[in-house]
Amino acid sequence: MNEFMMIFRNPYMPEFKPTFEQMQASIKQWQDWIGGIAAQGKFVSTNRLSSIDSKILKPNNVVTDGPYAELKEIVGGNIVVKADSMEEALKLAEGCPVLSVGGHVELRSIIKM
Repeated sequence: MNEFMMIFRNPYMPEFKPTFEQMQASIKQWQDWIGGIAAQGKFVSTNRLSSIDSKILKPNNVVTDGPYAELKEIVGGNIVVKADSMEEALKLAEGCPVLSVGGHVELRSIIKM
């Protein structure tokens, strides 16, 4: 079985200020979706990325605040799943909550080093 990383990207929407109830509903969607993958024995790991504390290291040791000067898209996190093929991994990604808010899932196979 191969491993695939799903990278969650969504548009930067500074005007979106979710209520507590909206945040709780979103968390539940993510828990249910990831829980469904875990119930199939295909979940490996997950991470949520901070959009607050980040830096970018550029050539010649130039360090800037991140993620980007002109933010158009946010990488919100990732999960690693097990699947027999890219097609199966895509099928697992279909229910991802980020899709319902205009985001997308980038899927990459993991090469073991």
